Amino acid sequence: MDDQLEEELMEVKQYTAGKNNLYQPNSFEELIIQYKKTAENNSKIIADTVFYNDEKHRMESARYLQSTITLKGEQYKVTIIASKVENEEQIKSILKVIILPVLALLVILLLVNRFMIRSLWNPFKQLLINIKAFNVNQDVPFKPVKTSIKEFSDLNNAFVDLSSKVKSDYKEIKLFTENASHEMMTPLAVINSKLDTMLQSNLLGREESELLTDMYKATSRLTKLNQSLLMLVKIDNNLLNDQEDILISKAIEEKLLHFQELILKRKLTIHLHLEPTTLFISQQLLEILLNNLFSNAIRHNIEKGTINISLTATQLIFSNTSTNDGLDEAKIFERFYKDTTSEGTGLGLSILKQICNRLQYDLKYTYDKPLHHFIIQFNK
Repeated sequence: MDDQLEEELMEVKQYTAGKNNLYQPNSFEELIIQYKKTAENNSKIIADTVFYNDEKHRMESARYLQSTITLKGEQYKVTIIASKVENEEQIKSILKVIILPVLALLVILLLVNRFMIRSLWNPFKQLLINIKAFNVNQDVPFKPVKTSIKEFSDLNNAFVDLSSKVKSDYKEIKLFTENASHEMMTPLAVINSKLDTMLQSNLLGREESELLTDMYKATSRLTKLNQSLLMLVKIDNNLLNDQEDILISKAIEEKLLHFQELILKRKLTIHLHLEPTTLFISQQLLEILLNNLFSNAIRHNIEKGTINISLTATQLIFSNTSTNDGLDEAKIFERFYKDTTSEGTGLGLSILKQICNRLQYDLKYTYDKPLHHFIIQFNK
């Protein structure tokens, strides 16, 4: 528009110089040219303005150029005004013509691209679903995915081969572990029996009796260790699946009677807060869980100590006093981790953790002197 105004100013000057008269624009030019005598020689000004359009009877925004010309020895201030409305409408039309088709093309491309990508990646997504669903404990083989895409087909075949090898190796390790643990029980039982018979004999001297007693303790500890490892194998292999609805509060009370003799022997005080809570759980896993919690709270307690048992619909908390300070929360549930003063196998809490993992419960340990807290958060 500024260029147009400059051209109009040049035409006005040329017309004035040639015709010796003031130039008046034609009606089709849609310009307004105003003249005013002035004594000043003003510099050229180009700026925005607003004017009243007589033909359209409205105020319009415009661009104007102001300068001075000389006619017959007199100085005139000339103002050329050009409406911006038509140019703005022209720009809008151009933008509509360009932008709307481009936007429509982008939308079409996005939709086509989305559809094609979804179609192309569907086999990969299904392959991921099958990988997540694959369970080495189950007899169901890995489910392959049919696809015409070579890369996904190669990946699928690789997973099929890998899953077959993993299942085969797993079965061999599982069978070996079960057989080894089972076969070890018989000679251990024979050794314990023979040692027990020898200890009851009156033919041994004091030194021999002490040696046999140490051997008896060692074999008993080895038996417990073997039983614990066998139990871990069963839990890992998900072999304890007899799930049913069990009233946990009643099971705790029954288990408390089972440990009553040990509790009385150590003169422990029991505080119970049991809400009637039912869980869908394996009876065998619950037995092992409660056995470990009770035995841990009793074995590591002090004489005339305290055991607090709290059960709600969301959690089970066992708290016990102890002469020991807090244990390492990061390592307490690791296999064979135990306090230096402990005579256990170091697998009790590991079994507890494994059961909670199998049941999808959260197990935490905290220490608030003098109480050690074991918190099981149920995940229904």
